[in-house]
Amino acid sequence: MGRILKVIFFAFLVKPVVLVILGLNLRGRKSLPIKGPAVIVANHNSHLDALVLMSLYPLSMIHKVRPVAAVDYFLSKKGFLSWLSLNCINIVPMKRKGEGDKANLFSACHQALDQEDILILFPEGSRGKPEQLSQLKKGVYYLLSERNDTQATPVMIHGLGRSLPKGEAILVPFNCDVIIDEPIGSVDNATEFINQLDSCFERLAEQCITKQLIDGEQE
Repeated sequence: MGRILKVIFFAFLVKPVVLVILGLNLRGRKSLPIKGPAVIVANHNSHLDALVLMSLYPLSMIHKVRPVAAVDYFLSKKGFLSWLSLNCINIVPMKRKGEGDKANLFSACHQALDQEDILILFPEGSRGKPEQLSQLKKGVYYLLSERNDTQATPVMIHGLGRSLPKGEAILVPFNCDVIIDEPIGSVDNATEFINQLDSCFERLAEQCITKQLIDGEQE
């Protein structure tokens, strides 16, 4: 039932909103992982980020694409948000607080990757200010360091911070960039990984049409 609900949710709500109301400037689609285990690492400015990334996949694959999301926000109370997160989006729940043991912290992620799912991770940890990149956390590295079968594919999203920024509930139609890079190769330590990912995000951001428009407005 959950798989059917997810297909219906994306077919009749998410994909029409993303492709018709918002519109995407998409580059590098050939680099999008089409088979798991795999991890997409993206910047995070809006609740729409994960939905936009998931909408890039055909409905036949949508059940295999799962965003990693915080238990304390999405599942803290039983209600519509919790039901939607579990049944229509099928998140991989992660406890951000009180989990010092990395084995426990990433256990649900490992289970999903073992099932050959494609995970969406936001290394900033939470939504930052619209169209600004916050400091990246090292959790993604620690997850990948335990898996020789999984690579991280960086994706830069730009524009959704204006469409549905943090703290807002009303969608404002605004074009969005999604720039997908080649997977990151093996890296020896967390600092090197974060530096490489940070540089990658900065380079991809320069390809965003919406960034160029916003920068032009501010000049």
